[in-house]
Amino acid sequence: MIEYNTLSLAVEGYPGRQSYRPGDEATFHCSSRAATFSVEVARIGASREVVWRKAGIAGTEHPVPADAYASGCGWPATFAFTIPADWRSGFYEVTLTADGVDGPEAVSHAFFVLRAAEPGRDNKAVLVLGTNTYNAYNKWGGQCLYTGVPRVSFQRPIERGYITRAIDPDGFDGRAANVTPEPDPDHKRLHKYLTDHKVAMWTCSAGWHNWERRFVQWAESSGFRFDYAINSDLQFRPEILEPYRLLLSVGHDEYWSWGMRDAVDAHLGRGGNLAMLSGNAVYWQVRYEDDGQTMVCHKYAARENDPVMGTDRQRELSGIWSDPLTGRPENLLTGLSFCRGGYVRFGKCVPRSTGAYTIHQPKHWAFEGTGLRYGDPLGLGSYIVAYEVDGCELALRDGVPYPTGAEGTPKDMAVLATAPAHLISNGPEGNETVVPMSFDPTGMGDLEFTVQTLLGAVTPEGIARFTNGHAVMGTFRHPGGGTVFNAGTADWAYGLDRDPIVQRVTENVMTRLG
Repeated sequence: MIEYNTLSLAVEGYPGRQSYRPGDEATFHCSSRAATFSVEVARIGASREVVWRKAGIAGTEHPVPADAYASGCGWPATFAFTIPADWRSGFYEVTLTADGVDGPEAVSHAFFVLRAAEPGRDNKAVLVLGTNTYNAYNKWGGQCLYTGVPRVSFQRPIERGYITRAIDPDGFDGRAANVTPEPDPDHKRLHKYLTDHKVAMWTCSAGWHNWERRFVQWAESSGFRFDYAINSDLQFRPEILEPYRLLLSVGHDEYWSWGMRDAVDAHLGRGGNLAMLSGNAVYWQVRYEDDGQTMVCHKYAARENDPVMGTDRQRELSGIWSDPLTGRPENLLTGLSFCRGGYVRFGKCVPRSTGAYTIHQPKHWAFEGTGLRYGDPLGLGSYIVAYEVDGCELALRDGVPYPTGAEGTPKDMAVLATAPAHLISNGPEGNETVVPMSFDPTGMGDLEFTVQTLLGAVTPEGIARFTNGHAVMGTFRHPGGGTVFNAGTADWAYGLDRDPIVQRVTENVMTRLG
C-alpha cells in the first residue's frame, strides 16, 4: 500500500455527534499544539455561508490512544454552542485554525450535518450523506477498514482532504477515475496530486468533497431545496423519513446497516421514492456498536472472523449484502449491484471507455426534454460512467437489454442505459490497478472474491460469468408504491458541473420523484 506524506496538523477535532438539529448543543473535542486557536462554522450549499465564529479558544494537546481508529480519541469537549433555531438544514464545515502557526499545517476541518427542526415541513426531499463510507476510509489514528481492521470509530478527526481539497489550475482535485485523453492505468496524475497536496490516498474514494458537494452546489443553485441527514439517522431515527417524498443518495454510499435497509424499505413501502445517484451502493453490511459511535465490518474475512457467523444473527454478517448467507442482496432495494458492475476508467478496467452511457429507452420520462435518441451517448465529455458502477445480469429482447432477475433485481426494472464495466482481477493478468482499492487477505481481486462468495468456488465458468459487467441506469416501481431511480455510477455528480443533458436528467428525476 502506498503511503503519502500527510501533514502533521497543529489543531484537530471532531464533533460529539455528526448529526444535530436546531436547539441542540453542538460539542467539539479538539487537541491543539498551539496555545490558542479559532473556529469558523459555514454552511456549504450554493455558496459558502459563514454562520458562527469564535477566536482565542484555549488549546490543549491530548494524547492519541493507540486504538483511536477503533475506540475513538476520548478527548474532552473543548468548545460548544447551542445551534440557533434559524439555521437551515445542511452540511456545516468547521474550520479550525491554530494561532501563531504558519502554513497549511495550521488548518484542519471537521463537519456536522444539521437535520430539519421539523422534517418535511419545508422540503419534501432529504439528502442522506454517506457518512458510513467516510468513516470506513478514514485512516486517522493509523487504521481503517481498508487496512484490515474490522472496527472504526466516529469519535476521531477526519483526515485532511475528505471535507475540502485543493483544486489544480486545470480543475483536477483528486478524482479517482482517470479522465485524461490518454489512458493512465498507473494513476500517475492522481499519485502526483496526492503527493503534492499531502492528502491521504483514500480521500479520492470517500468524503463530502468528491460528489455530494458537487450535487449540492448544482442543486441549490438550480433552485432545488431539500433537508439533510446522515446514514446513521436511518438506523436510529427511522421515523425521520416519514414526511419525505424522496430520499437522495449521491456519490459513494457503500456501507449500510440492516436498520438502514429496514428504514428505506419502509419508506418505499408507504409510497416514498428513492434516487440513487451513487455507485458501489449498499455493498457492505455494517453494524453499529457503542450507541452508534463505532462501526463494525469484517469485509472479506466476515465468514471466518465475524462472531455472528453460524448464530441466529447470521443475517447481520458484515460482509457483502449479496452474500447468500445474508439473504438480502442490495438488488432488492436498489435494483443493481457492484457484483455485476465494477470499475470504469480505473486502472486497466475499461481504460478507454468514453465514460458515457448508451441510451436504450429514450422515450422514458427521465429523458424528457433532452433530445436523446436510441444509441446516443449520455455524459460524453463529463465521464459520468467512471470509477465504481453497479449493474445486474442482463439479457436481450428485441435488441434491448432487460434484467433476468437472477440476483433479486426486479424483472420489470426498465434498463434505460448501459456501459461496459469490469471487476478488478488478481488473476493471471496481474493487478488491474496500482491503486489498491480493496484488501482481501486471501489475495483475491474483486472478481475472484465475487465468484467465491456468490458461487462457492472460483472456477473458470464463474470467472467468465462475472468478468464483464455493465453500469446500468434503471428504474422500477416498488411493491409498496414507491419508485426507485438508480443512476448506477459513483461519478454521476461530475456531470452536474457542466453537462446540460446530465443536469436535465437529474432535474427530471428530482421533479418527478420529489
